[in-house]
Amino acid sequence: MGGPSLAPDVQAEMWRRWKAGEQTSEIAAALGEWVNTVRDTVGLYGGIEPRARTRSQRTLCLAEREEILRGLWARQSMRQIAKRLGRAPSTVSREISRNARQWWRYRALASDGRAWEKALRPKLCHLAQNPQLARLVAQKLQLDWSPQQISGWLEREYGNDESMRVSHETIYKSLFIQARGVLKKQLTEHLRRRRMIRRSRHYRGLKGDGRGQILDAVSIRERGAEAEDRAVPGHWEGDLIKGSNNSQIATLVERHSRFVMLVKLRSSDTKTVVSALTRRVRKLPIELRRSLTWDRGKEMASHRDFAIATDVKVYFADPYSPWQRGSNENTNGLLRQYFPKRTDLSGFSQVQLDKVALKLNQRPRETLGFETPALKLSANVASTG
Repeated sequence: MGGPSLAPDVQAEMWRRWKAGEQTSEIAAALGEWVNTVRDTVGLYGGIEPRARTRSQRTLCLAEREEILRGLWARQSMRQIAKRLGRAPSTVSREISRNARQWWRYRALASDGRAWEKALRPKLCHLAQNPQLARLVAQKLQLDWSPQQISGWLEREYGNDESMRVSHETIYKSLFIQARGVLKKQLTEHLRRRRMIRRSRHYRGLKGDGRGQILDAVSIRERGAEAEDRAVPGHWEGDLIKGSNNSQIATLVERHSRFVMLVKLRSSDTKTVVSALTRRVRKLPIELRRSLTWDRGKEMASHRDFAIATDVKVYFADPYSPWQRGSNENTNGLLRQYFPKRTDLSGFSQVQLDKVALKLNQRPRETLGFETPALKLSANVASTG
């Protein structure tokens, strides 16, 4: 891959800011660089900071090369120089012959730089070394399988055959880092979120959407242990997925079983959202109405009305911390398969939303030992009933 035009120290600061969630325009302004330079550098590596190069302890370092230079000018033999360095005489001899035709032309700094450049041999990734595996991964991606599912399936299907196994991280990197030349860029359209580049989990925190301004919000840190360890059903996570023309759908996910409910919304104002959620939640059995954890979206500003009407405690995640509602965030990603971004969600009826939810609830989940959310929830309701 072609190297970036940014100096190493500037590039290190660029990656630090990128992982903190800053946009390329903000990074460029802070570093005094062109926006296109920053964008091209980030895009070259697919938003993934490259591993810093390191020297092997077995190779000669600059200090040792300077010692060789001093020994040569002192007219010492190869064996004398090698003994002082603790190296084999052949190592010293090869070093000189590689970098100078005559011993008096040897230069330590130039030789060290030349060795560093020669050592740059980009290693082919596992998929590049195995075209058959790369084709199989591409086929599964076209079937809308996630990299995690592909990796798990390969491990089960091919067992101890290491040549036919690959980690999900390698698949992601091969999609995002197009310079690898393994998986076509178009395959990113089959990812749940269809991202073309890896972004920091802090990225969304820079968008000013009025979050974090909920009156009398009870923090997720006050939520009971039974909700945290998913031991008892009835604890829910909620959020909105948004589409074009200011359309949205409310999503509710039960933490114990990953059971999904979708709620049609006419708008995202707090009165409309709370009323719709109240009607849906009040249809649930009492044992499934324990708590609801939401993000800091202003659509739940009237959370106290919801809590009074449903007898469900409402907790709020920390600002810009979607991992605190991991089940809901993952489910929203799955739902994008049925409701792609920039889709007008107002055109879906509640009946259609219920059919989509049914598909997810009847799909085996790895995290449940390949049991379905519907069976998991009904079994627990039956046992508590």
